[in-house]
Amino acid sequence: MYKIDLNSDLGEGFGAYKAGLDDKIIPLISSANIACGFHAGDPLIMSKTVELCKQNGVCAGAHPGFPDLVGFGRRNLNASPAEVKAMMTYQIGALAAFCSSQGIKLSHVKPHGALYNMAAKDYSLAKAICEAVYEFDKDLVLLALSGSQMQKAASEVGTAFAAEVFADRAYEDDGTLVARSKPGAMITDENEAVARTVEMIKEKRVKTVNGNYISIEPHSVCVHGDSEKALLFVEKIRAGFAANGIEICPIKDIIG
Repeated sequence: MYKIDLNSDLGEGFGAYKAGLDDKIIPLISSANIACGFHAGDPLIMSKTVELCKQNGVCAGAHPGFPDLVGFGRRNLNASPAEVKAMMTYQIGALAAFCSSQGIKLSHVKPHGALYNMAAKDYSLAKAICEAVYEFDKDLVLLALSGSQMQKAASEVGTAFAAEVFADRAYEDDGTLVARSKPGAMITDENEAVARTVEMIKEKRVKTVNGNYISIEPHSVCVHGDSEKALLFVEKIRAGFAANGIEICPIKDIIG
C-alpha cells in the first residue's frame, strides 16, 4: 500500500471576489493550504476556510506569499531574506490565530507562487522561510518542492519537511516547475494528470517537459484550487489512487 497526502491551495478569494470551489474540494483532500491575506484571502475568508477544514477533519496549513494582490503573488519581488522571514512569520501567525480560535492546530506551511519558486532555487530565501517556520512552531511541517533548496535548508535548520509534487504542473529537467508563461506549463487533461501522479508515487519519477525522466520523492500531491478543472482533477485523482492501492493520509502520517 502506498500513502500520499493530497493538498490544495484554497481560500484564495478576496472580499467580494470568489476563487475556487473550496466547499466541494475540502471534503476530498487531506490538507488545505489557506491564503493568508498577502496574495489572496482576507480575515473572513480565512476564518471560513479554517471552519471548513475543522468540519471535514482536514489539516489546515498556512499559504503565505508576497504582498501582491494585483499579481496574485505570482510576480517576483526583490525582497531580502530578512523581509521574507518577517512576511512569513506575519502570515503564519495570522492563520494560526484563526486555527486557535476554532480549537484546531495549524498543521503545515506552504509558500505560495513566486515566493515558492524563488526559494526553490535561492538558498538564502529558503533558509529565511525555514527559520520562520521553525521559530514559530517546531511542530509545523514545511511543504515544498521535492529536491529544492527549501529541502536542503529545512535539513540544515531542523524544520520538518514534506516533499511536494504537482498533479497539474509540468517539470523542467532540473526539477523546478515550468514557468506559467511557457507553453505546456499546466497539465489540462485530467487523465494525463492522474497517470502522471500515480507514476510519481509508485515509480518516484516524472517525465519533464523535454521528455526526460527525473527522480522525485513524493510526500504530498498538490492540485491547484483555482484551476478550471480543480474539482474534476481531485475527483479523478482520488479514483485513480483507489484503483492503484494508494491511500490518502495527512502529511505527518507520511513523514513520521
